[in-house]
Amino acid sequence: MNWYEKLNQYFPVEEMKSKEHMDTLLKEKGSVYYKDEGPYHVLMYAEFPSFSFVDYLFVSKESRGMGIGKKTLQMLKDKKKPIILEVEPVDYEDTDSEKRLRFYAREGFEHAASIGYCRRSLATGEENSMEILYWAPNNETEEEIFEAMKKMYEDIHTYKDEHFYGESYDPVSDVLTRKEQDQNDILKPFSDPVNK
Repeated sequence: MNWYEKLNQYFPVEEMKSKEHMDTLLKEKGSVYYKDEGPYHVLMYAEFPSFSFVDYLFVSKESRGMGIGKKTLQMLKDKKKPIILEVEPVDYEDTDSEKRLRFYAREGFEHAASIGYCRRSLATGEENSMEILYWAPNNETEEEIFEAMKKMYEDIHTYKDEHFYGESYDPVSDVLTRKEQDQNDILKPFSDPVNK
């Protein structure tokens, strides 16, 4: 199975970029967009001067618990700049979503509770709400994370979108919002020492 098939089997259709989109990012944005893969993992990420963005991280079920996810993230942490990623809100019916949040909480990520992120999927036409998590080695603020997410959305997610999907994603101002009041911290239940 190639790297794209692995990602495509694991991630929901509304979160997936097309193979053509990802190949083009690797080729045309090769100074920013990267693929790191091994027999048990695939990491697609963007690296900007002031932050890194994890687009997709897949670790095969048979290798879970071997520390591959931790090692892969460590490679990005060693760059000493914030790491940002998107996750689905926790779904207690889906044990993977809970394990994923527990993993990121263990790795020192925080929930950007003041950032709202809702993107219409071009594959399904449905609104897809996601949560933003970030690792801040230099105590970066949620305002800085918000600005970084806007850049990432415009440079990576929507790159040549009309060409690949026949229509454009919604503008960043409709997709990313700052909330007046912080929402619940989705990582709190997993950061609690009792629940580890």
